[in-house]
Amino acid sequence: MPPETSERALRRLARSDLWLTVLPAVLLLAAAFAFTLLFVKPAPPKKLVVAVAPDEGGSRYYARRYQEILKRNGITLEIRQTGGSATNLKLLADANSGVDVAVVQSGTGGSDQASHVQSLGSVAYVPLWVLHRLGKLDDVADLKGHRIAVGAAESATRALALKLLGASGADKPPTELLDLDRDAAVAELGKGAIDAVFLVSPAEAPAMKKLAETPGFQLVSFARADAYVRLLPFLSKVVLPRGVFDLAADVPRTDVVLLSPTAILLARDTLHPALAYLLLRAASEVHGAAGLLDHAREFPAPREAGFPISPAAARYYQGGLPFLQRYLPFWAAVLVDRLWVFLLPIIAVAVPLGRVLPSLYRWRVRSRVFRWYARLKQIELELDQNPEPQRLRELLKHLGETERAVNRIETPLAYTDNLYFFREHVDVVRRRIGRRLAGEPEAF
Repeated sequence: MPPETSERALRRLARSDLWLTVLPAVLLLAAAFAFTLLFVKPAPPKKLVVAVAPDEGGSRYYARRYQEILKRNGITLEIRQTGGSATNLKLLADANSGVDVAVVQSGTGGSDQASHVQSLGSVAYVPLWVLHRLGKLDDVADLKGHRIAVGAAESATRALALKLLGASGADKPPTELLDLDRDAAVAELGKGAIDAVFLVSPAEAPAMKKLAETPGFQLVSFARADAYVRLLPFLSKVVLPRGVFDLAADVPRTDVVLLSPTAILLARDTLHPALAYLLLRAASEVHGAAGLLDHAREFPAPREAGFPISPAAARYYQGGLPFLQRYLPFWAAVLVDRLWVFLLPIIAVAVPLGRVLPSLYRWRVRSRVFRWYARLKQIELELDQNPEPQRLRELLKHLGETERAVNRIETPLAYTDNLYFFREHVDVVRRRIGRRLAGEPEAF
């Protein structure tokens, strides 16, 4: 065989051996990637829809702040305005509504009404303000027999008012309950057409300071706040300090004990974990500062909300943001996190294969020569049976055929030492046969 042809044959043989060794490893790695894809969440969507009730607890203001923060991170937050927390919860429970997140007042409902809804945590106190023109009152029970505006029909304000009035026995006739929205109720109270108004609003809302300063308007300071909180766990007891609205004018003129639900951030259980962390980061930025009723970093918090806390939120409250989101922009953190999952097959499969493949390739090349040792051993076993001279000559012939066959094996140059070792072993057996034919004793 010409040298060029021999070299090409050897290269072709080496490539064939390499492919036969590497191809199963490639297929195994591809299978590992395919298996990993079953557990990889897709990239987070670029758009979220949040449902808010404009007249409930400043939720529209909070949503706009979230919108600004998410926009900085490449996420569009669409704000869908509704008639109240009850509507928000229904939209969130409906997988076809398109709503991903909602700001809902605590006490509106629970997981029995929305099985696929989880809580990201409470984000703010939204206290109940009971304004009236009836002199000094210290409980809603004292409103029995009066005309009371309890909020719009779908609002969480109305739901809360009915619970408190019902618990205190003040909701029965001759009490008259009116479904008026906030502006209409305040206007009617100012004219004296009604006796009291139930409002839910953050203490920081400018309208609350204005209402507290209005001549003739008074606030109910709940003397039995502790009892209400025990009976209705979604409520908290908070104290509006004397003069906090206006120190110079001393507004309010006394400490006012309020009952406060919280604004809770709810999400469907399909919300991408990366977006859950981003929303919680936004909530920390919006609600983390001290307010008139809460301390710094008191919110967001995993308070009792009637819904299970989401796994992402639980991890956030225990250990803060994931490592990557602490030090990288949101888009980069998401990208690296997904790439890291794709690297798992390489770490788990490719690295061990990188150690095994050279050995497999070496074994495959050497096996071409090594399998001929079976014939060599068979010849030696026949020698141990003291065959006749005729059989010895036949064995010598078989030995020569074996040697010629092995010499024709195309072997990469790096492994030709195996051929020479085999030829040495053939010579050992050939000498044994020669000594046996010559009648010479064998040396061991």
